[in-house]
Amino acid sequence: MKIIGIDLHKKTISVCVMNQERKVLQRKSLNCADPDAIVRFFQDQGEFEAVVEATASYEWLWQLLEPLAQRLVLAHPKKLRVIAESKNKSDKLDAQVLAEFLALNMVPEAYRPTLRQRQHRALIRQRCFVQKNVTRVRNKIRRVLSDYNADRLDLFTKAGLPYLLQAKKKLSEADRFVLNQLLAQWHYHRKQFQAVGRQVKAFAQKASTKEKEIRAVLGSMPSVGPTTIEVVLSEIGDIQRFRSNKRVVAYAGLAPGHRESAGHKKDLGITKQGSGLLRWVLIQTAWRMVRCTLRWRWVYENLKKRRGSKRAIVAVARRLLTVMAALWRTGQHYRLDSGGPEPAKAAPTLAGAK
Repeated sequence: MKIIGIDLHKKTISVCVMNQERKVLQRKSLNCADPDAIVRFFQDQGEFEAVVEATASYEWLWQLLEPLAQRLVLAHPKKLRVIAESKNKSDKLDAQVLAEFLALNMVPEAYRPTLRQRQHRALIRQRCFVQKNVTRVRNKIRRVLSDYNADRLDLFTKAGLPYLLQAKKKLSEADRFVLNQLLAQWHYHRKQFQAVGRQVKAFAQKASTKEKEIRAVLGSMPSVGPTTIEVVLSEIGDIQRFRSNKRVVAYAGLAPGHRESAGHKKDLGITKQGSGLLRWVLIQTAWRMVRCTLRWRWVYENLKKRRGSKRAIVAVARRLLTVMAALWRTGQHYRLDSGGPEPAKAAPTLAGAK
């Protein structure tokens, strides 16, 4: 059985082939633009196990090699720090180190989402991308109108659009040209947003019974809307892959960092690892819960006194994610006890907030 380490780049892949005694048998650089040559090379190896890092573009190579390999392993790049911290860094050494880790059965494996999870994530990220474009163009339109004291809150409503067309007459020729282009972009992005919304809705309708139940469970929480549910579902994928709720928090980048030196421990900010979209939607949802729910507002105000408003809302978002993860695992809906809007399962976690 041969052991193969693969270092994947945009245009080439570097391959290191070794035996089980970790003796290098062959090194090879292959062109990503020639998949047939890649297949032929790996077919010539006979029985083999291979490892590749979970880079942004690994999926095409995985699909190519999965039918050929006895075992294919996806390595977690951040945990393979021996590569990043190596003083003698090169593509050949990276591929060799990957192969050695696989031979020693020490590869820190990364999670590979299912096909449906990858499709779900792509749709939700596209929707958020288009939404940002809509917001960006609207802000630019408001900026142009504000120079003429012509901006108003209902500008993009049915009542505001006729006013917007009339306001264009007050603008200079240059500003009118800019505004016309911005309006064309706004109509285009709005149509895109409506289209991706329909696609997401159709995608959700094809969900399994279990996935529909998860949506219902998460939707039972106050101030947790469809956007939050879809982002959390798509970015986390499978809650069972996390051994604890702390690992879910760490995956979202909401876990606080610590630094200890000479017996002194210093609290740092959150790690900000993982999905920025997931962190953003959790913090936005946390603000809504703080404004609309007495229990969560109480938690926020107590944290705010000690930690300040920014750290307090991040802490609320962190606790919100742990509650969502707990409900997801158990399949139980969020419940309000007789004392007010407080989740029965989440109460110990919230009471222990620091």
